Amino acid sequence: MKLIETEIEGLFIAETTVIGDERGTFSRVFCQDELGDALDDRVIRQANMSMTAAVGAVRGMHFQYAPRAETKIVRCIEGRVYDVAVDLRRGSPTFLQWHGVELSPENGLAFIIPEGCAHGFQVLKANSRLLYLHTEFYSPAHEGGVRYDEPRVGIAWPLPPAHLSSRDASHPFLDANFDGVDL
Repeated sequence: MKLIETEIEGLFIAETTVIGDERGTFSRVFCQDELGDALDDRVIRQANMSMTAAVGAVRGMHFQYAPRAETKIVRCIEGRVYDVAVDLRRGSPTFLQWHGVELSPENGLAFIIPEGCAHGFQVLKANSRLLYLHTEFYSPAHEGGVRYDEPRVGIAWPLPPAHLSSRDASHPFLDANFDGVDL
């Protein structure tokens, strides 16, 4: 795996080598040793998978507050999505900046999202499945969210956002005094 740095500190794209022959393909989707720099010696504690049926659907933008803040590794294992991270870290030089990347099985990319960043995605191909690896256990008491259409962030979704959950659609806009989350 090769780590590609983005303009947001700690936010990486991981290129995965896909090996193929007449039988099909093989790829390594996780290696603690190869991803150590991006994980900062954190360990994976939980794995989740989602399937989203409708093209244009947006899930997110989700994060967890400290002390249950988490780093996520997100990989699309079926379909195609536009995956986005937003820097919410107090004092970060890239505070409220976002970065997006297309994920698909064909391009073999994974998005490594550090603690203090919100994560979401938009489905570009029907019935897309994502695999998530988390460095912290899910904690409803520590969950947070940012609106997918937050004007202070200005995410440029490739399609008109659609099919939001009531939870995601009801995240409040950021208060004018919001200056970030602590880690």
